[in-house]
Amino acid sequence: MKRLAAVAMLSFVAVFAGFLLSANASAQMNMGWKTIFDGSSLDGWNMIGDANWRLENGIAVADKGTGFLVSKDSYGNFEVRAEFWVDTKANSGVFIRCSDPKAVTAVNAYEVNIFDERPDPSYGTGAIVNVGKPTTMIKAAGQWNTYDITAQGTHFTIVLNGIKTVDVQDSKHDRGPIALQYAAGVVKFRKVEIKAL
Repeated sequence: MKRLAAVAMLSFVAVFAGFLLSANASAQMNMGWKTIFDGSSLDGWNMIGDANWRLENGIAVADKGTGFLVSKDSYGNFEVRAEFWVDTKANSGVFIRCSDPKAVTAVNAYEVNIFDERPDPSYGTGAIVNVGKPTTMIKAAGQWNTYDITAQGTHFTIVLNGIKTVDVQDSKHDRGPIALQYAAGVVKFRKVEIKAL
């Protein structure tokens, strides 16, 4: 009986230790990440333009007008992860270091493009418009995708669905909000997280 109790106690200790190690590893993996859009509200964002941004089942969706969701906070050196879904006609993007949060353009910000059918495909999905052409052409339409965008000083890397598409240096913009663009088609964002570097 004592042996059975000892085995049960050791099993409990092993399971509990495993739980603690798993929780610690998960916490370390998420260390420093801050969710800036989690599907519960658009309170952390300003809307500019007339795009019909709205929440549907925890997803930010737009399919009419043109405009942006612009973060209320400003960022310099960071890594941002954004999950998005677009249709084939979509024209969208994640704009970073926006110099003018009331009039966002590819001239006063870095435009990490989402535009599978861009007339000039050299700066299509996976590119930083007018800064870095994608080394791999990836079509994003019809599926959930993840952008990992890193801006550290003058160094920028873009990773789309685990594939690095851009690794470039540029010094035009050093700080500013993040903006999610709607210009055509159907555009959805379901999660945006940022980590300061």
